[in-house]
Amino acid sequence: MKKTWVLMAVLSLLSGPLYGADLSLNGFLQANYSYSVTRSNPDGGDLKWAEERLQLRLDLSGEALRLFSKTDLYYDHIQEEADPEFRELYLDYTAEVFDLRAGRQVITWGLGDLLFINDVFPKDYEAFFSGRPLEYLKKGVDGLKVGIYPGPVSMEVVVIPFFEPSNFPDARRFWLYDPMPMVAEREEEEPSSSIDNTELAVRVYGDLAGFDTSLYLYRGFFRQPSMMPRSPSGVTLFYPELSVYGVSLQGRAFDGILSLEAGYYDSRQDRDGSDPVVPNSQTRFLVGYQRQLREDLTAAVQYYAEYMHRYGAYEGHLPAGLPKDRRLSQLVSLRLTQLLMHQTLRLSFFSFWSPSEGDYLINPEVRYSFTDSVWAAAGAVIFGGGEAWSRFGQLDEDDNLYIQLRYEF
Repeated sequence: MKKTWVLMAVLSLLSGPLYGADLSLNGFLQANYSYSVTRSNPDGGDLKWAEERLQLRLDLSGEALRLFSKTDLYYDHIQEEADPEFRELYLDYTAEVFDLRAGRQVITWGLGDLLFINDVFPKDYEAFFSGRPLEYLKKGVDGLKVGIYPGPVSMEVVVIPFFEPSNFPDARRFWLYDPMPMVAEREEEEPSSSIDNTELAVRVYGDLAGFDTSLYLYRGFFRQPSMMPRSPSGVTLFYPELSVYGVSLQGRAFDGILSLEAGYYDSRQDRDGSDPVVPNSQTRFLVGYQRQLREDLTAAVQYYAEYMHRYGAYEGHLPAGLPKDRRLSQLVSLRLTQLLMHQTLRLSFFSFWSPSEGDYLINPEVRYSFTDSVWAAAGAVIFGGGEAWSRFGQLDEDDNLYIQLRYEF
């Protein structure tokens, strides 16, 4: 929180030339509740989420400069606390062939629908699993993004000096698999803010034979922590070093839209695969296809896979009693969206199913727009299948129903 206030002060000073520029202020009021239907939470409660939220979006635009902020004020009934959340706060500078964005920003790369290969930026998976609007799946990073547009090929360079981990379900609200349940003493070590630990991401993109094509490079850290035993007792949660090299293509094919994406995950601290507490290097790839079946009905399918390298070394060094990951982990998704009643009613269905692990996630939702400013949605998040430690199998007791109500202004 402290660095956020410092960031606000710096951007306010830099935005001096914007006085007298065009000002836009809008936002929304939102209520969001999610109720456990299978079993009470580990903390004894029945609510996965319960809050009211006010979001204010300020846009101050001049000829070359733009200051944008997205700030949420919320009250969490479960934790009984009210806090501000600075979701985005950045300053843009636009020139003829390049632009700069400095501050907290949400960055989206890659082509996957809820599957992320080259989108290496932090996510909030608890938000998705507890039935919050999908925009809350993405977290902002504090950094600098430079866009360069010299001709047919463009480039984005992102520099992130402050590490931001992904957010995973809270063990007080979700039933989660714990490989070391008897160890209560735990500490977390995030990468320090230094030149050596500054994250760098590069995207080069353009048109290739009618396909939107991108090349990606990332050097930083895994955003999901690993566990390292610590003597005499306890564990340390840490974030291993990671580099990602990827590519994506998207274009029209077979009367629909075809998406292809792949990435090589170079686990720099465990390239020989012998360290059981650091993830092995992987190749990840995705094939997606989307098509409009009839008016206002769209279907999209995806096949996603992770292939672990140095699998023999991984098997040979895995401690007894710990679950073993598969060499090839697979995931299939289906999304159906039907619009009705002059597109004021939206029926949607999204699901994940793993052919390798046998677990699944199902997310049906109904959303109705009462006016241009007021809408409500109700849905469910259902988990099951697989083993007690698999991606969705471990959440088998966490099925929940949710409602969302929003007034936009």
